[in-house]
Amino acid sequence: MAPEQRSGGQEGTFEKVPFRMHPRVFDALGANLVTNDVVAVIELIKNSYDAFAQNVRLRFIDDAIEGRVLEITDDGSGMTRRTIEEVWCMVATPYKDSNPTIEKDDKVRRVVGEKGLGRLSAARLGNSLHMLTQAPLAPCWEVTVDWSAVSQGDDLSGSYARFREFPGQSPFETSGTRLLIGGLSEEWDRDRMEDLEENLARLISPFSELDDFNIFLHGLEEGDIAEIRIESPEFLSYPKYSIKGTADERGDVEAVYRFAPIGREGNHRTQLVSTVWESIRQDIGDDRRLRHSRDSAHCGPFSFEIRAWDIAAADTREIFETFGYQRSLIRKAISAHKGISVYRDGVLVLPKSEGNRDWLGLDLRRVSHTGKRLSTTQLVGYVSISADNNPMIRDTSDRERLASCVEVFEFEAIIKAAIGLLENERGEDRVQTDREKPMRDLFGELSVDPLTSKVTTLAEEGATASKVLPLVRAFGRTIASTRKTIEARFIYYSRLATVGTIAQMLIHEIRNRTIVLGSALRFLRRRSALFVDKKDEKEVNAAQEAVDALEGLADTFSPLASRTFRRRKRSSILEDRIEGCLAMQRREVRNRGIKTTIPDSETVVSVDPGELDAIILNLITNATYWMEEVPRGERKLVFAIETIRSGKRVRLWVNDTGPGIEDEDVEKVFWPGVTRKPGGIGMGLTVASELVEAYGGQMLIRHPGELGGASFAFDLPVRKV
Repeated sequence: MAPEQRSGGQEGTFEKVPFRMHPRVFDALGANLVTNDVVAVIELIKNSYDAFAQNVRLRFIDDAIEGRVLEITDDGSGMTRRTIEEVWCMVATPYKDSNPTIEKDDKVRRVVGEKGLGRLSAARLGNSLHMLTQAPLAPCWEVTVDWSAVSQGDDLSGSYARFREFPGQSPFETSGTRLLIGGLSEEWDRDRMEDLEENLARLISPFSELDDFNIFLHGLEEGDIAEIRIESPEFLSYPKYSIKGTADERGDVEAVYRFAPIGREGNHRTQLVSTVWESIRQDIGDDRRLRHSRDSAHCGPFSFEIRAWDIAAADTREIFETFGYQRSLIRKAISAHKGISVYRDGVLVLPKSEGNRDWLGLDLRRVSHTGKRLSTTQLVGYVSISADNNPMIRDTSDRERLASCVEVFEFEAIIKAAIGLLENERGEDRVQTDREKPMRDLFGELSVDPLTSKVTTLAEEGATASKVLPLVRAFGRTIASTRKTIEARFIYYSRLATVGTIAQMLIHEIRNRTIVLGSALRFLRRRSALFVDKKDEKEVNAAQEAVDALEGLADTFSPLASRTFRRRKRSSILEDRIEGCLAMQRREVRNRGIKTTIPDSETVVSVDPGELDAIILNLITNATYWMEEVPRGERKLVFAIETIRSGKRVRLWVNDTGPGIEDEDVEKVFWPGVTRKPGGIGMGLTVASELVEAYGGQMLIRHPGELGGASFAFDLPVRKV
């Protein structure tokens, strides 16, 4: 159909119908694109930054006509008449897109406002605007807008701002802008002022080089301090845990982790950590959004620094004693800056409001890993991007989230991986001594022999209760402490597929000990002559309660275990189990381009296939994961079997060409909770080694490995013919 024809087929010409915009657009856009009044003030402060202001001052003043008025004054470049007419009066102007930088005194700033939200923010905050603005070597202009009158008009063409050359004395030395916003739509009380102060402190990244932009705030009441400079508390610059690094153009991460507890200089630790995009990509799994991101990410390079604190009472006390910051305000200060903030060219992109601090979903991610994972209330993170290097990472019109695209999804995945590196290192620094002990040593602490020997000796010497009771108290404390440790250890174990086997072992060991401990307490009761009053007897009863609690712990585990605890009398062909485990990992091995080698033999061992698979699978998954850090053509996984103990046992070696074990990790690699794998819980090698031990064997590590990477080995009994 020709353009000149109507749909009915009759010839004729089209008429032009102009688009029109109702004046209520200022109300509608201001309410929807600027989510709250604090965000509106921040947008106006960003306009001052874009004008190359060095100082911005905010205060509330009382006007006889307008009532309370918000005043924002800066010493920026101001505006000429032409700028007012052609730029300021055009909402959503492309001016800043065409002029992405501003220069002043040989310095350059990248502008951060793009959508004309300054005018909409002013409209949201109050009904009226009075503005004075002056550019260098130009007159001072006075601009007034009655937003309520504008929104009540019939057509935008009849809506206007009034302006004239200011007849009075200019308030600016050379240039600047002053806004007076009257008829405020919301009440500004102390709570909202505190919210404003906290968010203004986040506006400029404390790690940027923007040392020439200052924000000052005047209190609400006459009795308030005349003016305060917005800045973050000093202690936020001294985190207990931190990670600082970069993601390159491929998405590979390199960073430095630092552990620096306050007041304990000797315990500081620094560690280089890294991960590659291929590993991050595999952890995410199959996601259609990443179908074009197999080899590398496309979000562009960026830098980051993430700081974390433990916020228990002891930690806040250390901060108070060092920095003099009120303990009651420490958690509040961390909360004010909490979460991961993104800065573009040094200025805050997101999050703006309290409800969007967890835009990465860290708290939901933490639910299944409480203790290991960090919540937003413990983190203060800064991610630095630039308009040049990360053009696709854009915030939405309401400035509360990032616009959805592949690059943003990659960006978020890399940040989460960096947080995972921090969590892994933090977990290592938080490992408690009792969790570092092998299970056999842990149960060894429940031995009753020393107590029995000491009590017998004291009884024979005619000792009084005052000599015996300290031993009983210590005995009770040991049982209670060990019970808590076993319970905590079981929480780790319960996350693994071998939970049934571990539950059997725990119940077996606990009940063996409680039988002996109960006998010891009965022995003490038979020596009742030592305890002459009810207070003495109470101490013995407390020890009995501890034993009962330990027995109760065994009852708790019992539903997870079979009725009897004995090794299943089944055998396995070792080479078949290796092939089976590789088959289960076929996709990962193939995708990573790993070449595998299995001995051409048949070795029958007296080990249950399920338990043997648990051991081998753990070693395979570790090897395939870490070999992502070496070139594809160099990835090899080689299995080797050797006979030991005159043919009664065999040892399986698992060798890879990965990066190997860090020197400082060699002694700790089998400890519970120790891992450098993002998202790991550090229990795989611990459980594998204890399963091997259950068959009378031992797991070994060779450092450096046979092929230059990691080499693990374990021995098993050969089936008797």
